[in-house]
Amino acid sequence: MSMYRNYHATMEFIDVSQLSFIHDLGPKGLEGMIHKRSGGHRIPGLNCCGHSKMCYRWSKRWLVVKDSFLLYMKTDSGAISFVLLVDKEFNIKMDSKDTETKHGVRIDSLSRNLVIKCSSYRHARWWGQAIEQFVQKHGAAFLTDHRFGSFARQNINVPAKWYVNGKPYMADLADALEEAKEEIFITDWWLSPEIFLKRPVVEGNRWRLDHILKRKAQQGVHVFVMLYKEVELAIGINSEYSKRTLMHLHPNIKVMRHPDHVSSSVYLWAHHEKTIVIDQSVAFVGGIDLAYGRWDDREHRLTDVGSVSRSVALETESTPSNMVAPSNGAGAQSQAAVVTDSEDQPKLKGQGRLRKTRFSLRRHLQKHGLAHADSVSSVESTDGKSNSVPSLHTGMGELVGDTRFWHGKDYCNFVHKDWVQLDKPFDDFIDRHTTPRMPWHDISSVVHGKAARDVARHFIQRWNFTKIMKPKYRSLSYPYLLPKSYTTAHELRYQVPNCVPAKVQILRSACDWSAGIKYHEESIHKAYEHVIQNSQHYIYIENQFFISCADNKHVFNKIGDAIAERIIRAYREGKKFRVYVVTPLVPGFEGDINTGGGSAIQAVMHFNYRTMIRGDCSIISQLKKEMDDQWMNYISLAGLRTHAELQGRLVSELIYVHSKMLIADDNTVIIGSANINDRSMLGKRDSEVAVIVEDSETVTAVMDGQEYQAGRYALQLRLECFKLILGANSDSSIDVSDPISDHFYKEVWMTTCARNATIYQKVFRCLPSSDVRNILELEGYLTKPVMAKEDPARAHEELKKIRGFLVQFPLDFLSEENLLPPIGSKEAMVPMEMWT
Repeated sequence: MSMYRNYHATMEFIDVSQLSFIHDLGPKGLEGMIHKRSGGHRIPGLNCCGHSKMCYRWSKRWLVVKDSFLLYMKTDSGAISFVLLVDKEFNIKMDSKDTETKHGVRIDSLSRNLVIKCSSYRHARWWGQAIEQFVQKHGAAFLTDHRFGSFARQNINVPAKWYVNGKPYMADLADALEEAKEEIFITDWWLSPEIFLKRPVVEGNRWRLDHILKRKAQQGVHVFVMLYKEVELAIGINSEYSKRTLMHLHPNIKVMRHPDHVSSSVYLWAHHEKTIVIDQSVAFVGGIDLAYGRWDDREHRLTDVGSVSRSVALETESTPSNMVAPSNGAGAQSQAAVVTDSEDQPKLKGQGRLRKTRFSLRRHLQKHGLAHADSVSSVESTDGKSNSVPSLHTGMGELVGDTRFWHGKDYCNFVHKDWVQLDKPFDDFIDRHTTPRMPWHDISSVVHGKAARDVARHFIQRWNFTKIMKPKYRSLSYPYLLPKSYTTAHELRYQVPNCVPAKVQILRSACDWSAGIKYHEESIHKAYEHVIQNSQHYIYIENQFFISCADNKHVFNKIGDAIAERIIRAYREGKKFRVYVVTPLVPGFEGDINTGGGSAIQAVMHFNYRTMIRGDCSIISQLKKEMDDQWMNYISLAGLRTHAELQGRLVSELIYVHSKMLIADDNTVIIGSANINDRSMLGKRDSEVAVIVEDSETVTAVMDGQEYQAGRYALQLRLECFKLILGANSDSSIDVSDPISDHFYKEVWMTTCARNATIYQKVFRCLPSSDVRNILELEGYLTKPVMAKEDPARAHEELKKIRGFLVQFPLDFLSEENLLPPIGSKEAMVPMEMWT
């Protein structure tokens, strides 16, 4: 009866509260009135200054015990005023010397020592034993240390799926957000509210991130967002603008930024994780921020100067299927259906100018017999010439014109120029008629059920910690969050399509500054080491950084050493073993590589090269000592590059590899936000989240010419990556099924990356290049003629031989230069850990 259920005296008499009746919070434990002591937090500035009884305050609270957490509420308002998560340090003490209190009970965890006071000795024993027994019975999984030292256990039969690049990831994410019923948790290093999750944009603003979140908030869904609060002098991601924009959308959207650099004295480290959790039952984990520049697809286009309109059904019917309605005719303009759901459509600057340029450009290209550079897909007609106006089949009806995928700030090339004026989202800041965009290659994943509960638990721990830490978030308008029970994790209201069941464990880098815990956790680092050491056939790595090989002075993570040791073991045993590493050709900092790149780029390059080939600690140096030049049969270091035509001239640009992924033996995958460097791996620095997926379902595949039982998840992910970067999607003669055979390694992988690199060198004289070993050679290299400009027709012929995007990593670039920041530069003033 609701009258009695809501009457405090009745509830107190029978030891129940509002939380007793919530299905998703799991079984009901003991509840009742206690006195709790202030202090005990592991947060600087919040601990009691001394141990004298004068220092403590005692407050009357209603204590609730659940299977994986405890909480207490204020007696007058029922507002939750603290949540304590059960973890491996969870412990109950009842001796007076431990509690320093008559009839006291002390509850310890990684984040707090909570002391409660009871009315009698018996009462205290009753509380202490009841908590202990209930948690042992229902929450035992949280009390033990798990594999790799992770806070989360391995869960079996978890529906999981991977994503290569932002297009499929953001589309699935948009659909999942649309299904949210209760709450949405988002963490990002950077979040741009105005990005479109589905493209091309043909439904107005329906799939714009801020519009989706506002729509869900209006439906009663609570949205909680945690953003990294940057050091504004160093990074221009304007998290304050993102916070303000989201908070203005609806009262149900709450945004926190952390850390406070001055009060916490955390200047160098960042919250780097990228997770989205929906109703604590679907969790997206990976390397893709919901930010500008991240959306990309298999094409990795360099150019985007078009605009699009949608033709009505009548027009589509009257156009023969093998033809495309002209987009420059007045008829097409008048019949185009304009689809909007809001008045604030992106205002595209200079659209008139664009249109004029585009049509004159088309005439220019047709005159020279060249294909239109910005076609969305080259539609070959029967005479072999490329149609300049392709039609797109998007499920939205026929589209005519040249689609624009990247609006305003989304069109970017951050090595050319860093982002500016983020509060003007739809204003271009790069001239897309002269500068190619930098394509973005990235990996993400989604998991469900118990694994999603684990990601949610990490988010909740960080949210509640930030709430205590920053006074501005202590008000009731920023509520404490509660983790849902694992007993209901299997009740999935929504599941992302095309998942496969697998064994899944959540990993993280977390510590006192980032999550308020007593001991740091570096389970991602330990998992990488373990997987590399135990791999049997191959390792495939895509990562934004490659900074490893511990010297215990500047670099401490051991991933590079584990790779070297594993190769040496294979060499001594006379067994075949391959390591593929794909990483960006240039680090992602603003700077001109034509003049050496600038101190920030060079500093990261120094540590990347130190890991690969330079100095005694490097992987190749370690291998050479053991096997001379035989190392080439074991490890390949590569990057990605592509080319296009922009306004009638040939251009090339590297593809920025932002992935943080490892695949081993076609059966184990790690995907997350953690780079291969000390910042991400050591646990005490940046905060990160990753997922390790081990296949439980196998399919018949091939390994070194033999039949092999490969995991469905890992195999399909490797095939997608290999096909994409080697060009097998457009050339069916390229066989990527066997990842370690001599034919594949030498004739396909090594040959492709060497041939592509040579052609790009010949046509564009692009940098970085192994022909340039010092700054003097750099100047000479840049003065020589470039085929792309001098002889475009021959350059076109050469570029036809390119397959995929893979190019050899230029291991000798600036090898005679000291790339560390010069003394006196601002980069030299920051600690070395900044770059490692």
